[in-house]
Amino acid sequence: MSLTEHGPAPAPPASSISRFGQKLLPLLYQHRLMSTGHLHRLLTPRTRRPVYLLRQLGVLRAAGLVDRVDRRTGKMGRCEQLWYITPWGCELVELSGEVTARPYRISPRAAASQLQEHTLAVVETGLAFVEWAGRLGDECGPLDWEPELAHRVREGDNRMGDDAFLVPDAVLRYTHTTDEGRRQLLTFFVEIDRATMQVSRLAQKLSTYARYATYTPVQGRRRQARGAVREAWRDRYPAFPRLLIVFSGAGPAALARRTKDLRALAAVDPRLAQDGLLRAGVTTFELLYKHGPFAPIVMPLLGPPEPTNVLLTPFSTA
Repeated sequence: MSLTEHGPAPAPPASSISRFGQKLLPLLYQHRLMSTGHLHRLLTPRTRRPVYLLRQLGVLRAAGLVDRVDRRTGKMGRCEQLWYITPWGCELVELSGEVTARPYRISPRAAASQLQEHTLAVVETGLAFVEWAGRLGDECGPLDWEPELAHRVREGDNRMGDDAFLVPDAVLRYTHTTDEGRRQLLTFFVEIDRATMQVSRLAQKLSTYARYATYTPVQGRRRQARGAVREAWRDRYPAFPRLLIVFSGAGPAALARRTKDLRALAAVDPRLAQDGLLRAGVTTFELLYKHGPFAPIVMPLLGPPEPTNVLLTPFSTA
């Protein structure tokens, strides 16, 4: 970051940033941490090498708008560059109004911490949807998934947020065109499990999703009497989003056991059986990346153990 006598230099005006840079900054703002490879696949997928991308990143870094950390890949000690937006870059993006403003700011320490693997796994999952949308003639763009959006699930104030809010790893929006030419506007809650969380904790989060499906904010007595009260999710989504849990970080046998255990815990949770509003399923990143979201890659967490796709409906009626 460029410096003055009193600290970081002010961010340059948006008009001085290239059009490519103006596309790149909102990506880093929304997704927090991305590798050069991620940005190459999203912004310059038709070029063999990211020469222009790296040049533009260098310009933005010299202007104090982005910075980077190195991540060892385990391949002959090589490192890959991970990019994140600086506070000056955040200020510039927020002034543009292109994406939803977020209070979170990633620090150099956070970018280099253990959080990076989980953050990058969320990006990889969103990228898989984007690339398959391109192959299938569907729509899902670089900004069509948002990480860690908070959803209130109970009244009151809990500073830790563990009980009052549901925070999916990402909310992803996808427009699918069926074989009949019908367009489906789909929304998914996405949870990434790198085989590091206890299955019982995953099951608790499933129950929290079910609680959100029926959560109704407290309103004034007059509005309650008029019957105007409705579930909170209806103010954000046209239909309750499907929940997709994406496993990675372990072998097929271990992931199959986690799926079986999670289905068993879901089957005995009375909250999940209410109303049947929560449609949830499990897949692996490898299956999603290799076969795409509309192949039989998803195991439903409720009902018969028959693989389906991300629509979570039987193939006979999908």
